[in-house]
Amino acid sequence: MKIANPNFVVGIGASAGGLNAYKAFFEALPSDTGMAFVVISHIHPAAHSQLAEILSRHSKMTVMLAASAMKIRANQVYVIPGNADLLIENGALRVVSPRTSRNSQIDLFFSSLATAMGARAVGIVFSGYDGDGAEGCRRIKAVGGTTFAQDASAEVNGMPLSAQATGCVDFVLPPNEIPTELQKMTAGFVNLSKLGDSFNP
Repeated sequence: MKIANPNFVVGIGASAGGLNAYKAFFEALPSDTGMAFVVISHIHPAAHSQLAEILSRHSKMTVMLAASAMKIRANQVYVIPGNADLLIENGALRVVSPRTSRNSQIDLFFSSLATAMGARAVGIVFSGYDGDGAEGCRRIKAVGGTTFAQDASAEVNGMPLSAQATGCVDFVLPPNEIPTELQKMTAGFVNLSKLGDSFNP
């Protein structure tokens, strides 16, 4: 089966309390949305990340640890390594290690995602302390992308509330309900593509 380029790239950021949100999200998400998913988690620099392995038990998609020059493909999940920043450039991932600053990885990735994907960028902010992801949501909205924040189900509400306070969040939902909205976006993208094809016989 040909592995295609994604119709949208979805960045998912979380910190404290994020693991349960990730699990609920991926368990509710079909494996054939045509989207690619990049998980940006605040992982302690000294810790060896088991996150990819854990998430692979909750998704039928391939889940892998991100590496530089790795091409982003549809229906795959990429997880940030420990002690690193992750960027998207020219359809591929770039790992910057060691990370440039503490707990700014989500803003950095969302900003690069906005530049790379424009209106096909999607940002999701789950549970966590402080405000990482808020500025990234601003950047995504500025280029016509779509943003989500976890609702009151967040175990730690600092990050979702900071994102919402920007006025740049489109949907506030529990993690297991976000996939329904993503599927609507995919359907709209497919229909738009077909419409475009009809004008280019």
